[in-house]
Amino acid sequence: MKDRVYPFRVRLCYKAYKDIDMIETWAEISHTEKKDVILKRFDSGSFLLRRGDVWISHLHGSWAAETNVTAEPLTPGIKMIENVDGARGSHIDHPEVMFSLDGPPQEDAGRVVGAALCWSGNYSIRVSTDNNFAHRIFAGIDNESSEYALKPKQTFDTPRLALTYSPEGLGGASRNFHRWARQGGMLHHGDRVRDILLNSWEGVYLDVKEESLHRMMSDAAAMGVELFVMDDGWFGRKYRRVNDDAALGDWTVDTLKLPHGIQGLIDTARADGLKFGIWIEPESANSRSELFEKHPDWVLRAPGRPLSYGRGGTQLLLDLCNPAVQDYVFSIVDRLLTDYPQIAYIKWDANVELKNFGSSYLPANRQSQLYVDYHRGLESVLRRIRARYPDVTMQACGGGGGRANYGLRPYFDEFWVSDNTDALQRIYTQWGASYFYPSNAMAQHISASPNHQTGRSIPIKFRCDVAMSGRLGLELQPSQMTPQERSQTEQAIRDYKTVRDVIQLGDLYRLVSPYDHRGVAALMYTAAGDSGHAVSFAYKTEHFANQVIPRVCLRGLDPLKTYRVRELDAPTGGQPCFLHDKTFSGALLMHTGIELPLNGEYASCVLEFTAE
Repeated sequence: MKDRVYPFRVRLCYKAYKDIDMIETWAEISHTEKKDVILKRFDSGSFLLRRGDVWISHLHGSWAAETNVTAEPLTPGIKMIENVDGARGSHIDHPEVMFSLDGPPQEDAGRVVGAALCWSGNYSIRVSTDNNFAHRIFAGIDNESSEYALKPKQTFDTPRLALTYSPEGLGGASRNFHRWARQGGMLHHGDRVRDILLNSWEGVYLDVKEESLHRMMSDAAAMGVELFVMDDGWFGRKYRRVNDDAALGDWTVDTLKLPHGIQGLIDTARADGLKFGIWIEPESANSRSELFEKHPDWVLRAPGRPLSYGRGGTQLLLDLCNPAVQDYVFSIVDRLLTDYPQIAYIKWDANVELKNFGSSYLPANRQSQLYVDYHRGLESVLRRIRARYPDVTMQACGGGGGRANYGLRPYFDEFWVSDNTDALQRIYTQWGASYFYPSNAMAQHISASPNHQTGRSIPIKFRCDVAMSGRLGLELQPSQMTPQERSQTEQAIRDYKTVRDVIQLGDLYRLVSPYDHRGVAALMYTAAGDSGHAVSFAYKTEHFANQVIPRVCLRGLDPLKTYRVRELDAPTGGQPCFLHDKTFSGALLMHTGIELPLNGEYASCVLEFTAE
């Protein structure tokens, strides 16, 4: 499109996938004026929905309580969903929504339009409903404090807006998003299953010591874990990382904690039959660091104003608008993977919002570009990393689930769903995340009891069964587990390995929502393209005397086939449930359903269905 008067063009682009029900749309803005043109608003896309009984489903929350589901009708006026964290696009609200066109959202029926804005920074999704019998939806980078000076002959590409349609309700739209993520390149190595890992954070926190990590690796290997990840606390010399207020930016090994360095840990992991991974937070620095002392101009800061600090009272964001800073952040990963090519996994964290609005690199008349140029700089770094190291597995963590967005998914294999590892609350968090993200992208860990965030005590089988429904991992100190906890976890890991391809790469069907307050939650996966193999999960979320447990009808099976049932992760030392080793027709399982074997508080059940 060309302006009738001025030499200003907007090219609207659409990418339609041949085998996936998804269309991506974006805009390319350019001009040939003699001077800069100031862009004040630059949406990625817009579309209309006919007025009617239209409902919107969206995700919101906060730290340790991410991706809660809200469904509400669209009424006259303006509905806005936004995030202005600056650094992480998914804390508070999420840049993805679903519109149910036939009244309150249904899981398996009704027309649904889904939308996901592929951007990791500030955004806004606006729905304007007036008296013209239509809902107008606009989605793009948030324009507040983000005016962009576009140079002559320069092109401004907006982030992509992904749109899908399904007549099969919310579940059909979710499966479209999952296929697009895995097969359309929106998830790095989306077609691969992920390793079972033990992450050291909740086991030792910052008290990283070589001896304790050796013990954790040995215990993890004996339990069937495949990958060990050393989390925060391994670095710093002049300023040691003994608390969270120092050493970010100084990625040198603390030899007082690790006398034999990273290589010593890698060698121990290899001897135990484990892969090795490491935690970094490369976008940040502490004011108590050698990096800040050497390059105080490399952090974001507003001239003439005191610095605002984040975590630990000293954390600051590096200025990724600056190419020199981009080079430095790239060098952190490059140096680690060059010096230690055996590193198989990187956990990339981002624990602070953009608190200081000011760049020493950007000129005064371009300071308003900071929110945009920061994330373009981040993407530039990630593209360089992936070009050189395409096979290392990378997790995006944003102080929990703050980096769960499709703006960064092409560079990461998975994301950390939430810092809250409480199994009961995780049912709700993981349920919401599954609206848009496939299970092999969702890191789900078995943690200690009492839980470190909520203080709740939950039986080990329930904790295992919740974590098994995505990419299984552990977040605890194995040496502190009871023999019963360890035995149950080993059983869960063994069983998970036999069906993880179905869970991580299969088609998801959400059966009973925890948000419906029926006392249970249930979901299942069928093998991609094969209705002959499925795995279901059921959890008791409330416990009352004489409680009526709803019968659950399965989905995605072949009604003409007969399925044999096997209980996975059965209670150690006990008997499998009454469904174990019985056979049922697909028609009965889908239309009559099954009685869930959920007896007692925190009851849970994992069942495998195999066609005979």
